[in-house]
Amino acid sequence: MAALKRRKKDPVILITNDDGVMAPGILNLVEAVKGLGKIVIVAPDKPQSGMGHAITIGSPLRLQQVSLSNGVEAWSCNGTPVDCVKLGVDKILHSKPDICLSGINHGPNHSINVIYSGTMSAAIEASIESIPAIGFSLLDYSMEADFSAARKYARIIVERILRKRLSKHLCLNVNFPAVDDSLINGIKVCRQAYAKYEEDFDERKDPSGKKYYWLTGAFVNFDKGKDTDVWALNNNYVSVVPVQFDLTNYEQKTKLEKTFKL
Repeated sequence: MAALKRRKKDPVILITNDDGVMAPGILNLVEAVKGLGKIVIVAPDKPQSGMGHAITIGSPLRLQQVSLSNGVEAWSCNGTPVDCVKLGVDKILHSKPDICLSGINHGPNHSINVIYSGTMSAAIEASIESIPAIGFSLLDYSMEADFSAARKYARIIVERILRKRLSKHLCLNVNFPAVDDSLINGIKVCRQAYAKYEEDFDERKDPSGKKYYWLTGAFVNFDKGKDTDVWALNNNYVSVVPVQFDLTNYEQKTKLEKTFKL
């Protein structure tokens, strides 16, 4: 009976991502948090990078149970990362989990990337639904990336959040530098840097001679502050940025109230 009571109190951890249910990043995230609660995976059946907060409204959504070697309950979804969170809560768990984890993404989600990221949009969707959430990303696009340091720090962060029981709308954007664990200087809570991609469209022609365009560009950091996620990562810190779904600019709101005052 005592063992049964302990199991009922175990936190429920919903895990998703935008790289696909079989991506190394999500499997490493599962390994990082094993033993911290009951883990259930609901993730896209194919890569969904750059989907942002897209939802599927014009075609049917499907769930398929997936067998993983680690024995964790896992489901693939033909929708977006946000769809995965919605279906995971409503159709798989039938209740809200204690925490939602998204990632570990293959590639950075610092600065402006948070706007476009399917990884972070899944976490933000959970936050909207009053589920504390964390999105994790590693600054390495390779499917053969070394996740050992990311696993270590992901576990530390999740353990502390579960222990503290912070706001139900908590949403953290966590990025790991792509360096050996011995080179990481610790965890730094930051603000989002003002940095973005200076984009260009490479014009090409297909075999029939018709034009098409391929998005290219270079990442440019306009923010010289030493309290940003970009600075932290460049200096081998794990960056932690608290984000929110309320996009209101309160400083501008105050100014506009005076401007439009009758």
